[in-house]
Amino acid sequence: MNIFYHIDVNSAYLSWEAAHRLSLDPSAIDLREIPAIIGGDEKKRKGIVLAKSIPAKKYKIQTGEPIRSALQKYPKLEIIPPQYSLYMKASQSMVDLISEYTPLIQRFSIDELFAQYIGPPGEHLKQAEEIRERISRELGFTVNIGVSFNKLLAKVASDFTKPDRVHPLFKEDIPVKMWPLPVGDLFMVGRRTEKKLRERGITTIGELAAMDPKYMYRWMKKPGLTIWNFANGIENSSILLNSPPYKSISNSTTMPFDVETKKDCKRVLLAISENIGNRLRGLHFNGQVLSVSFCNTDFLHYRKEEKLNFPTQNTQILYKQAEKLFSEIWKGEPLRKFSIRVSKLTSDQAKQLSLFEKEEEKYRNLETTLDHLREEYGKRSVYRSTFLHSGISPMIGGVMEEEEYLMMSSTL
Repeated sequence: MNIFYHIDVNSAYLSWEAAHRLSLDPSAIDLREIPAIIGGDEKKRKGIVLAKSIPAKKYKIQTGEPIRSALQKYPKLEIIPPQYSLYMKASQSMVDLISEYTPLIQRFSIDELFAQYIGPPGEHLKQAEEIRERISRELGFTVNIGVSFNKLLAKVASDFTKPDRVHPLFKEDIPVKMWPLPVGDLFMVGRRTEKKLRERGITTIGELAAMDPKYMYRWMKKPGLTIWNFANGIENSSILLNSPPYKSISNSTTMPFDVETKKDCKRVLLAISENIGNRLRGLHFNGQVLSVSFCNTDFLHYRKEEKLNFPTQNTQILYKQAEKLFSEIWKGEPLRKFSIRVSKLTSDQAKQLSLFEKEEEKYRNLETTLDHLREEYGKRSVYRSTFLHSGISPMIGGVMEEEEYLMMSSTL
């Protein structure tokens, strides 16, 4: 029987920041022991909570909520801007340590990974404890490790009691440890799916597991059968090796004010597209699938994706597609968070001719020139006139580093 680990860093960004500060100054305050968050800009009251300390939880501060809201709950909250380069190094240091035990490692996100156990039969829990202890002692942060015979159950187990714990979850444990959990805790069950399930009286994972799979398929098609399998602990994917360094390029922003007009929404999308296009050209990629997502002030998320007629790295073409998708799904309500993601990446060294070649060529020289000017004189040195007096920066969007790893699909 194969054994898998799911290793999840506890409050990753905040833990990594705390460990880094303590490595520079052992007498520094440990951010994990005070009400603290990793987030945006405190002075501008902009951004969202990316990670929080355990003391911050006492004030009901939640990951994903606006900085402004968190400060209302606790005005003395310590706010630290994110340092993505630091987090990438910390993530890699964890991978390097685990590589000493097994070469079968699959990144799930910047702070999570799967690994397949290699060692004597029956020693998997002992090895998991050794990995957990070494990460804490040598790297200065803590992890939870879920252990099971498949990746799904290992992931479920890693979400049990935190922090700094190893949790096994095997077949005999499912009825006791997993089935009593709320159905929303199951992987692949999002808010909308949870609402549908609860409307039909399915409130726990066990109740979902007890449903007739044929009924689930008739009701929710393939996704219904997938979550039924997951509720019963059925999942058989293997570790995905040799993942490409980039699967997608993404940028997002949380605005410091409600964006209410379509004109301003389009400006935000254009500003994000400027960043996406600049990054694609810098990495020598073209992308052919573009998705737009946004979140309103009630935290409802919307997303739409569509394939372009040809691979591109041109800002104007990406923006036109983003604006088109946005217009198709926006209902006119005020918005706060916007993101654009470009996937199906290919090298820009290999170019496929198409009927749209003239449109592609029309923008290429202009945007290459703009890239050079911005690189030499700064990103705000040249920008489009639509941003004049708009209150919206002409290039916005934090890098969504996690999405640049090959993420877990519906089959893990």
